[in-house]
Amino acid sequence: MSPIELGTWSVVAIVLLIYLGVYIPIALGVVSFVTIWLMRDNFDLAMNLLKIAVSDSVMEYTFATVPLFTFMGLVVSKAGLGSDVYEVMSTGFRRVKGGIGMATVGANAVFAAVTGSSIASASVFSKVSVPQMLNYDYNRRFAVGVVAGSSVLGMIIPPSAMLIIYSFVAEQSVGEMFLAGVVPGLMLALAYVGAIWVMGRFTPNFVGGRPASDYEMLPWGVIASKTLPTVSLITVVLGGIYTGWLTPVEAGATGSLVALGIALARKTMSLRSFWEALLETGHITASILFLITAASIYSRMLGLAGLPNELGDMLAGSNVGFFQIMLLYVILMLFLGTLLDTASIILIVVPLFLPLVEPMGLSLVWFGIITVVGAEIGLLTPPLGISCFVIKATLNDDRISLKDVFLGALPFAGVMLIVLILLIRYPALSLAILN
Repeated sequence: MSPIELGTWSVVAIVLLIYLGVYIPIALGVVSFVTIWLMRDNFDLAMNLLKIAVSDSVMEYTFATVPLFTFMGLVVSKAGLGSDVYEVMSTGFRRVKGGIGMATVGANAVFAAVTGSSIASASVFSKVSVPQMLNYDYNRRFAVGVVAGSSVLGMIIPPSAMLIIYSFVAEQSVGEMFLAGVVPGLMLALAYVGAIWVMGRFTPNFVGGRPASDYEMLPWGVIASKTLPTVSLITVVLGGIYTGWLTPVEAGATGSLVALGIALARKTMSLRSFWEALLETGHITASILFLITAASIYSRMLGLAGLPNELGDMLAGSNVGFFQIMLLYVILMLFLGTLLDTASIILIVVPLFLPLVEPMGLSLVWFGIITVVGAEIGLLTPPLGISCFVIKATLNDDRISLKDVFLGALPFAGVMLIVLILLIRYPALSLAILN
């Protein structure tokens, strides 16, 4: 069997193994290791490449962003900032048709800027937002759909774990990836708000709800006290990176310290919860380290097999242009999104397509935003739809089925696809802050 054939079958094997439930780094690493061994008939070469992959991952300075931002997000979640932001957002939208849904989107956007986790957002707002929407007679599918749709903002608005993973795979600056994610993230949040307004206007039965006539505006002092901690944290982290005063690693360390100070000041962080945050940070960091290590040896396997070059020659022979390549890329991500999680998609498809994108003179930072947004649609689509499963598990409400969650999230997946098309058509939107 030729190296090209071995490389092709290895990619197929990796996808199948992940779909069957094999741990992602195991599937990537073991298949890539065995493929290199078979291609070169040299066990020592495969071992040496594995050692290099591990060394490159562990010794990379910017990898420190992973535990620092993870710890910051966990502390913020325990400090209850998500519910505070949601309560404040509700004061501005409550009297509008679908207003609680709009407030959920706004609160999720702010919460995403200090956590970077879609799963955390889905879990927090399932408990905070969905019961309140049901109390005001909102359609249950709309209620869970809003939470599912807006939860993906956690992986686009920085700090984002997926942007960090992409930056390692594509060897791009973490700081530039963070800054590039700001405008697309805000675009998506505004698009969600606009979509909710349209649904409330033209499909009121799907939205449901009744006016919140019994609701009183919060005093300005209360609003300030509930928003100041979050705004301060966002200013320190993103402001420090944007101005150049802080590197991404320094911003993560500073943000973690500020978040810990906020949690202690609010008396929401006990020694036990602090220890739990440290343990969870260690678990998440270790899993991402294994992911990056496996992705590194996978990229080397693809290079030895010559698969990216073969794919490039095939597309060049077909005279396909930029939009045809991007169409193929998006379709592939949408297909894989029905089977795999976001990290798996990034690790599998990016090494294949980078050699096609680089010669075209396209920004790899822009390509990273396209990749994350496209892969994130998979969080809302069956059969995997991780955010949908998290919402269902968190609610534990027999009135709401998993089918309700997926159907409610479907319109928001459509909005994501429209935003993705705009980002592909107008790359300047992703690079606006960098230029």
